[in-house]
Amino acid sequence: MSLTLYYHPLASYCHKVLIALYENAIEFERRIIDLTDDADRAELQALWPIGKFPVIRDSAHQRTLPESTIIIEYLDRLYPGEHPLIPGDWDTELEVRLWDRFFDNYIHVPMQQIVADRLRGANGDLTRERSMLETAYGMLDRQVASRTWVASPDFSLADCAAAPALFYASTLQPFPDDYRHLRAYFDRLTQRPSVRRVIDEARPYFPLYPFAQAIPERFRQGSDMT
Repeated sequence: MSLTLYYHPLASYCHKVLIALYENAIEFERRIIDLTDDADRAELQALWPIGKFPVIRDSAHQRTLPESTIIIEYLDRLYPGEHPLIPGDWDTELEVRLWDRFFDNYIHVPMQQIVADRLRGANGDLTRERSMLETAYGMLDRQVASRTWVASPDFSLADCAAAPALFYASTLQPFPDDYRHLRAYFDRLTQRPSVRRVIDEARPYFPLYPFAQAIPERFRQGSDMT
């Protein structure tokens, strides 16, 4: 098996890559990294000195790649499956890339800043981060009003980015009640088999998440998430 993923089952950017791997049934070895363990952290930094996961090692091609979007693009090119995650049509591809960046920059980033504040016990002013999430939710509700998936007729890289970003962000800043399109889109995401599998694998680690009590019961109690 040529692919090894260095990751943690609770980490949101790792979820993004896992969803892509599961979408196309790509075989890989798992190396769970505990960043609080000196040996694990050193092992990861030997591959990617920045010390952040996910990182994937492809021994067949002698390549080591960090960054979730880059990893998914690499997999889509060298390990294609039945469900391409980056469209061949340039206009649609551009839309997919736009929404991938949207989720990473405007939902993922403020979400992680709020979580980091809790972990540090800083009790900082998070008005800006919560406002960013509210603005992003409004844009997303409009985007998916007449779409099944966010940027393409088919499930794509952008939806891989959406699932973990929205999963965790919704525990910090709930979706407004009147954003029915966003709610329906999130339900479609969490019913996707690849996403369900990622949530199932993360479940044993939920107690480590500082807002674990805000994870909906349907996600905390097993794979039946209907």
